[in-house]
Order: sequence, then C-alpha cells, then structure tokens
Amino acid sequence: MAKITAAEVNKLRKATGAGMMDCKNALVEAEGDFDKAIEVLRKKGQKVAAKRADRDSSEGAAIAKVNEDNTAGVAIVLGCETDFVGKNENFVALANQLAEIALNNDTKEAFLEADFGGMTVAEKLIEQTGVIGEKLEITAFDKLEAPYIGFYVHINKIAALVGLSSKVDNGEVLVKDLAMQVASMGATTLSYKDFDASFVASETEARIAVIEKENEELVRLGKTLKNVPNYISMAQLTPEVMTKAEDDAKAQLKAEGKPEQIWGKILPGKMDRFVSDNTTLDQEQCLLDQNFIKDEKMSVAKYVGSYGDVSVTGFKRATVG
Repeated sequence: MAKITAAEVNKLRKATGAGMMDCKNALVEAEGDFDKAIEVLRKKGQKVAAKRADRDSSEGAAIAKVNEDNTAGVAIVLGCETDFVGKNENFVALANQLAEIALNNDTKEAFLEADFGGMTVAEKLIEQTGVIGEKLEITAFDKLEAPYIGFYVHINKIAALVGLSSKVDNGEVLVKDLAMQVASMGATTLSYKDFDASFVASETEARIAVIEKENEELVRLGKTLKNVPNYISMAQLTPEVMTKAEDDAKAQLKAEGKPEQIWGKILPGKMDRFVSDNTTLDQEQCLLDQNFIKDEKMSVAKYVGSYGDVSVTGFKRATVG
C-alpha cells in the first residue's frame, strides 16, 4: 500500500474542498495517484448526487459580478438544500468563484460546460455535492449587457443587475440605487408600456374578483370596504378615461359645495390619487412606474430623469428559493 503523506492529503483537500479523512481515503484507494484520487471523490459526488436528485435546492447564495469596464454583468444563484450550508463561508466563496466564470459565458449551458480547474462547472458541482453532502445546482443564471452596468446583492439572498444607456456623473450611485429598487420591490418589467393588452385585461378581472370577495367578508364583519378599481394600469388610462375622471372629480367638488375658484388647487391631488388607485399593477411590476424606495414622493422614472440624459436599458433579478 502506498504511503500517504499529510502534504498529499492537504494538497487534495485544497484542490477539492473535501474533508481530510475523505481525501486520505481517496488517496489510499487511488494508491497515492493524485488524479485518480480526484476521480474517486468525483465518483463519490456522483453517487451522492444521484441519491439526492429529487431534493429541493431552495437555499443557497445569490451573487452578482460585473466586468472591469461595467459593460457586462451576471447574477447567479448557487443552490443547496439548507440555509446552514448556504451561509457557510466556503460555500459562498465557491459561489463567488462560479460567478467569475459565469461572467465570461452568455448562457447557463455554456457556463456549466466551462472549465473549473481542469473539470467542467457541472462536474465541480457534482464533486462538491459529494464533499458537502447536499444537492448543489445553479438555480439562476442571468446575464446583462449595457453601456454601463451596476449591481446590488442583499445578504446573498437577492442579486440584482441594472443597465444604463450611458455613464453619467454619479452614475454609480444611480445604478446602485436602481439595483436596490429591483432587489427590494421585485419588478418584472421596465414600464407599463411593455404589458400585453390581454394580460392587463385578465389581471384586472382577477384583481377585481379578489377585492369583491374580500368585501363580502368585510360587509359581514361590518368593516370599511376596500376600493374596487376600474383599472390597474396606466395602459388603461386613456385621455377619455382621464377626462371623465376629472369631470367626476369636479362634480364631486360641486356637490360638496366647494367654490369653483379653488378647484384648481384641489383637482391635481384628486387626479394623482385617481392614478395611484388605478395603477396598482404598474406599481407592483414596472420598475420605472414604482415609487422610489428612498423617496416615495417620486417615481423611479422621475429619479432617473434627475440624472439627465440617461435611461434604464434593462435589469435582472436572481433570488434564492
């Protein structure tokens, strides 16, 4: 039997991340052959991976990286089974290593086939499944390219990327604020203009049905009813709709006995409230139409406009779970 030295065990441990005893046993089985020992550990990983294939890798670490000139970024999630592993320092370090490799690949498929120390990323995941004892997989891969890109990572649970049309003064502040907005508020698209008309129609019907059902229970309890909106998106607020809303507001002011000479001071607030009450879908899903988290008196679009001639070209959001 080949004599296994502590130095050889340590070398294999550093190369694979496996425990000392696992490395020693692998070297013994491989009769001291380093490459064969790695293969032994890899096969162990394959066996563990096969046994845990049906497990849910709903925990993990979300990581974002951008290249040196801030023109490309990637957000990935390295998934595992437990939060304990997901917070482990070595696991997070592995996730960061993988994100660096992911930055140089355009698709998840290419990333999984990319080199990681003499093996593919996919093989590395299998190897580390054997080392850690939990199912590991890339549960999210999002690439973004733009003239200027920034990112934000929230406690390794949410990673967000945002692209701008150009680099502007203090652009690094703008893009980080926007990435924080994406991470915090979970937008799915840039603007209400991106919505398909049929989607808006079906969402309107569904939301009204939910509120009406809730109001039935509120009536039973003798509580104040929720407002049932006629609309949920700016896409529905045509000039005709807005004109009617203004006429209705004026009629209400008249019925309340408000002098007509002060209507001009009251109407803007009423119209703003009308828009707010009837654009709930936009506020939930459209980045530019949301209230800015650092100043809810302005929209994200208005905040972006404060930086001059620049626009948001896109964004990505990767989350654990």
